[in-house]
Amino acid sequence: MPDIVVPVIQSVFVIATLLGGFAYMTLWERKLVGRIQIRYGPNRVGPFGLLQPIADGIKLAFKEATAPMGAAKWVYPLAPVISVVAALTSFAVIPIGPDINVFGTSIPLQLSNASVGILFTLAMSSLGVYGIVLAGWSSNNKYSLLGGMRSSAQMISYELSLGMSLIGVLMITGSLRLSDVVAMQATVPFVVLQPIGFVVYSIAAIAEVNRAPFDLPEAETELVAGYHTEYSGLKFAMFYMAEYINMITVSSIATTMFLGGWHGPFLSGPWWFFAKVVVLLSAFVWIRATFPRLRYDRLMKLGWTFLMPLALLNIVLTSVALVVIK
Repeated sequence: MPDIVVPVIQSVFVIATLLGGFAYMTLWERKLVGRIQIRYGPNRVGPFGLLQPIADGIKLAFKEATAPMGAAKWVYPLAPVISVVAALTSFAVIPIGPDINVFGTSIPLQLSNASVGILFTLAMSSLGVYGIVLAGWSSNNKYSLLGGMRSSAQMISYELSLGMSLIGVLMITGSLRLSDVVAMQATVPFVVLQPIGFVVYSIAAIAEVNRAPFDLPEAETELVAGYHTEYSGLKFAMFYMAEYINMITVSSIATTMFLGGWHGPFLSGPWWFFAKVVVLLSAFVWIRATFPRLRYDRLMKLGWTFLMPLALLNIVLTSVALVVIK
């Protein structure tokens, strides 16, 4: 089999999985929020509403695409593309299961087993904010610009805490390769050894993907819709897609770094990985339906005065524990 075939198959599988996950995550969120609010979610299009994401996609594809007067000619349409590309690329190094054998060829369930895997994922996920900032600036709308500026400040504040929350895991494993991190959790997941790191990561990840109660860049009550106010049709759909794919990515990182990856108590495999990711995504929805949006100054205060010191404390405690054990 030519060397190029396996990477192509892996790439198609990853992209198809993320796009399918995005589509049906929107349905799952609407269903789950409906149940939390004691009402039905979408149930008219197809059996149990299963064709609703397809109907939504068709609607957005045929929706009139408008652009504001004075919008930056090249940057305005490019911004959503940057967000989607960054979101899709971030998943490239995450292992979802052990190698599988297909017609005598061993295919790893990981697009790239890079030696700096977690750094690559964090770097690519950070690039997504450029799409949001450029969308706010290029829209020629003050509300959009404020949303983009909020997003950049939010990313800087919470990206530091998010990255530092993972340092304890990396100190234990001694490797940045995500396959090595998963392999060392075959018996005990790192959430047992790093509970503080997991809590800090979970809070920072919600802020990182601009989800409620940290959705300040698009706060409807303050900024109309924030950075994507002037976007419609497929351009709006791309921002929507990037948000949900980023949710899948940060949930996958949490699963890989803290919850044992594809390891489970019975018959370890990719089904354990997907089950853990679904549980974390459901937690995203539950939090959105439960907590009110934070005030912006309190958002910043939480990141700098609570999460950052807590992440530093976790690093110190991990260092002390490793020295004592050795």
